[in-house]
Formats: sequence, C-alpha cells, structure tokens
Amino acid sequence: MSIRVKKKYLTFKDKLYQCSIGRAGFSKSKKEGDGCTPIGSFHIEKVFYRSDKIDNLETKIHKIKIQKLDGWCDDPKQKEYNQLIQFPFNFSAEKLYRSDSLYNIVCVLSYNINPIIPGLGSAIFMHVAQDGYKSTEGCVALKQEDLMYLLKLIDHKTKIILGN
Repeated sequence: MSIRVKKKYLTFKDKLYQCSIGRAGFSKSKKEGDGCTPIGSFHIEKVFYRSDKIDNLETKIHKIKIQKLDGWCDDPKQKEYNQLIQFPFNFSAEKLYRSDSLYNIVCVLSYNINPIIPGLGSAIFMHVAQDGYKSTEGCVALKQEDLMYLLKLIDHKTKIILGN
C-alpha cells in the first residue's frame, strides 16, 4: 500500500487528492531552506495533532498531542536538528502549536531521520494545507478532511512516494 505525490496531487487507492508541495518543486538533493520537497520513498514516523482542534483523530500510527511549548529544530548547527524541542529554545525552530490551522495535524515523514544529517533538510511533514493550496517550504499539505481520511486507512508501513 502506497501514497504517491506528484506535482499538485496525491494519489491513494486510485483516488486523487489535491495537495501542495514545496515552492521550489521536488529535488533529489534537498538542502535546508531550499523550499524543495525531497524525492524518495518515506513513511510516517509519528503524528502530532492539536487535541483542542481535532476531537478524535483515528489512526494506527503513533499519535502525540501537540503541547503549547512544542517546536521542531531547523538549525543544522544544533544537536537537536530535525527533532522535537521545547520552547524556550535559543536557536531556530518552528512552533508546532500555531494560531493558524496548518499544524492541526503534523505527520513526520522519515526524511533525514535515521541518521539525521545536518543541512539536508528538516521538518519534512505532511500537514494541513493553506487556503488555495499555497506552496510549502518543502512539506506536503492536504485539506484537513483529506488528511484525516487518509490517516484512518494507512499505517506506519505505508510508503509515501514523493516526486517519483
């Protein structure tokens, strides 16, 4: 069972879902801050979600409630690079607890995870899309309802094939 993402569409079980990808398209040589979505085959490591905004997230994948001080380090010089951190944090990191809906659901893709290589890109997620499916900084983004539906059907073994 696999999910394929090409251009602006995600395909799962012969059904197309509109999505957005990185503003600079796909890349085989992803680097931190390049705006590219990495090409390759990945899986979802874990799912973070806002329990104050999502009542009952159904998934077979390990899920974690996002806390107000949660963040994700995107500073390649730090030992916490491409990992969950807690604020206050003195280096560059994304807030997971946001005022908009983009991170209501955050699926951490297995890109640059084991091992983590500084500078190859961090925070490659599948998350909720902005209105109009505006481009991301390298993530894949879907309508919240579509993402919730997919999470019901897949598990941690499901391949997420990006750009191939």
